[in-house]
Amino acid sequence: MTTLAPTAPAFTELDNRRAGTGFGHVLRSEWTKVWSLRSTFWTLLGLVTLTIGLSTLAAWGQTSSLKHMSPGDLAAQDPTNMAMSGLILGQLAIAVLGVLVVCSEYSTGGIKVTFTAVPDRMRVLAAKGVVLAAIATVVGMITAFGAFFAAMPFWAHYDMAAHLGDPGVLRAVLGGGLYVLASGMFGLAIGSVIRHTAGAITTVVGLLFVAPGLTELLPGEWGDQIAKHFTSNAGQRITEVVHSTSQLHPWPGYLTFTLWWVIPLALGAWLIKRRDA
Repeated sequence: MTTLAPTAPAFTELDNRRAGTGFGHVLRSEWTKVWSLRSTFWTLLGLVTLTIGLSTLAAWGQTSSLKHMSPGDLAAQDPTNMAMSGLILGQLAIAVLGVLVVCSEYSTGGIKVTFTAVPDRMRVLAAKGVVLAAIATVVGMITAFGAFFAAMPFWAHYDMAAHLGDPGVLRAVLGGGLYVLASGMFGLAIGSVIRHTAGAITTVVGLLFVAPGLTELLPGEWGDQIAKHFTSNAGQRITEVVHSTSQLHPWPGYLTFTLWWVIPLALGAWLIKRRDA
C-alpha cells in the first residue's frame, strides 16, 4: 500500500478583482471612510455657511458705501468677485477636510491596515484624491452659485447686479467652485507630505490665509512677483470679472495655484512610497 505525499498548494498570483483591491474597490472603500468621519459633515457645512454668509455680508457692506464713491471707483466695482469673497474663509474648511482625508488614518494607525490590504500605496492615494475632488467640486459649485445668488439682490438695488449671461460672469462663478476644488486638493497634498493632522492644518492655514497677506508687504519688484504668484493670491483671480492689471489673469492665476498643490502632492506620493506607514 502506497501513500501519496502531500503536495504543496500551487501559488498563483491573484489579480486585483479576485483580491478585492482593484481601483473600484479602493474607491468605494475611501468613499465610505470619508463619510464615516464626523468632521466631513461639519467641514462641508462650514464651507457652505461661511462662504455664503460672508459673501452676503460683504455685498451688504459694499453696496451701502456705493453712494459715497467716485465715478471711477464705481466703474471698478466687481459684484461677481465680491460675491465670491466668502471663499477667503470657506477655502480653509475644505482644505482642512483635504488634510483629514489623509491624516485621520495616520493619527489612528488605520493606514497600516489599509496598506496591508492594498499594498499599492499609489492606488490608495489616487482613490483618496478622486473622492475628495468629487466632493469638493459638487459642494464647491453649490456654494459658489449660492453665494452669487445671495449677493446679487444687494447690487440689484443699485442697478449694478451681474447676470450669468454677462461676459466673464459664468466663468467667474464656476471658477469659485474650481477654487474650492483646488483648496481641497491643496489640503490633501500638504497632509500627504506632513502626515500629522495638527501640523498639516497649521501649515494649510498659514499658506492659504496668513502668508498671502504678508507677501503684500514685501518690497520691490521681486516682492510684487512673489505676492501675485502666492497660493490664494493667484488662485482667487479665477473669480474676477473686472481684471486688476497688477495681478495675474484668471486662468494663469488658477494654473499657478494648481501647481501649488500638484507639486506637493507629487512629493507626498514619493514620500508615502518611501516611508513606513
